[in-house]
Amino acid sequence: MTRALRLGMVGGGEGAFIGAVHRMAAALDGDWRLAAGAFSTDAGRNGRTGAALGLASERVYASLEAMLAGERALPADARIDAVAIVTPNYLHAPMAIAALEAGFHVFCEKPMAMNVAEAQAIAAAAKASGRRFALAFTYSGYPLVEEARARVARGDLGAIRLVQVEYLQGWLSQPIDESGNKQAEWRTDPARAGMGGCLGDIGTHAFQLAEHVSGLAVESVSAELTTHVPGRRLDDDVSALLRFASGARGTLKASQVAAGEENGLKLRIHGERGGLEWAQMEPNTLVLRWLDRPAEIVRAGGPGLDPRTAPLLRTPSGHPEGYIEAFANLYRGFAEAIRGGDGRWYPDVVDGLRTMQFIEAVIANAASDQKWTMIGESA
Repeated sequence: MTRALRLGMVGGGEGAFIGAVHRMAAALDGDWRLAAGAFSTDAGRNGRTGAALGLASERVYASLEAMLAGERALPADARIDAVAIVTPNYLHAPMAIAALEAGFHVFCEKPMAMNVAEAQAIAAAAKASGRRFALAFTYSGYPLVEEARARVARGDLGAIRLVQVEYLQGWLSQPIDESGNKQAEWRTDPARAGMGGCLGDIGTHAFQLAEHVSGLAVESVSAELTTHVPGRRLDDDVSALLRFASGARGTLKASQVAAGEENGLKLRIHGERGGLEWAQMEPNTLVLRWLDRPAEIVRAGGPGLDPRTAPLLRTPSGHPEGYIEAFANLYRGFAEAIRGGDGRWYPDVVDGLRTMQFIEAVIANAASDQKWTMIGESA
């Protein structure tokens, strides 16, 4: 019987949203068991979180450093296998590198780091340690995202010409970062979030999804960054034209001040024979449109799915699967890779480096009079 891998978490204490999501996703398929954590720098919050999660007090550590040292001192059949990093962005690189160098695999929140140089340092640490590194690009774990990717890859749409991706939220339409909202506060602070606000937080999701599903690499960008809320220190709205190395063209729109929007991530891809459309808020539906026949609606669990999609499904047709299940698909792929498998995809250092290069290219282009900036040029 294959044992559950043991997970240690840094960050994600009581009141945090994404830590709980990671824990639910990791546990869903039985591949992972939370075994240790350093959940908060506040001792009381840290202890309460560990107790609520049923951890022994000696496996609830005051810091990542303490957790790495404490776990390394345990026998191999008791210590954690991997560290989940669910902290603000400025901690991703130092924590990931420390965990990798200590001999642990890492599953990290996105964006990968504060800049390309940090991302490259993480990649180097992963390579030197021989450990796996995964990133929480959750939306690429949806079954019908995999279906869309499979159909593009097998040539159903013909040569790809157009890629359009948008990610619209409205939660930062008011200056809640100045009135005590902790999630908004750190995401709009350059010292903790990095160079990009909306760009780093959700623009990276849109970019990764566009490249992942199309199978194409963006070569250059022409972009505009806007801060609509007065006094905000980072962008809250992003617009970019995309040039793909293949000759395809694309657009990317990301905004956190689209008042009334919830989590409107949408992807459209058009080739010479047809197109597809997928939306995160209706994730179990993929729409296909053709030049020479009626449009098709493909449903999760329904007939006609590519064989690569089936392993990502857990329920029969008509029983919705959503965000937690998509996240769990990434944790499952990560677990399989650690165990020596090589069949299931998950976002890794390649995705992380690409998205960091995208951030730097957009910022460089938006700050200049140059029409186009090559991705990777500013690194």
